Amino acid sequence: MDEEKEMVLIQNSDGTTMKVELVTYLISEDNMKTYLVYSKGETTGVDSDEVIYISRFVRDGETLKLYEITDDIEWANVQDLLKKIANA
Repeated sequence: MDEEKEMVLIQNSDGTTMKVELVTYLISEDNMKTYLVYSKGETTGVDSDEVIYISRFVRDGETLKLYEITDDIEWANVQDLLKKIANA
């Protein structure tokens, strides 16, 4: 039996929207930031590995507004959060 994928609507900075597959949410250690781990259904490489995206987000009604992670310290914190769930 195929597991049904949960889709969410995201809004790009240019105002356009698209549906993406929700992989998981991450919440920062201080509970101040929330991150969306998602897929657009893209694959890469000889093994056709799925491309995964991670962005900080804010919910605006039914839409998620995504913000790029540009700070190296914030990115290191997100990587630590990912390691915790990978080792769970």
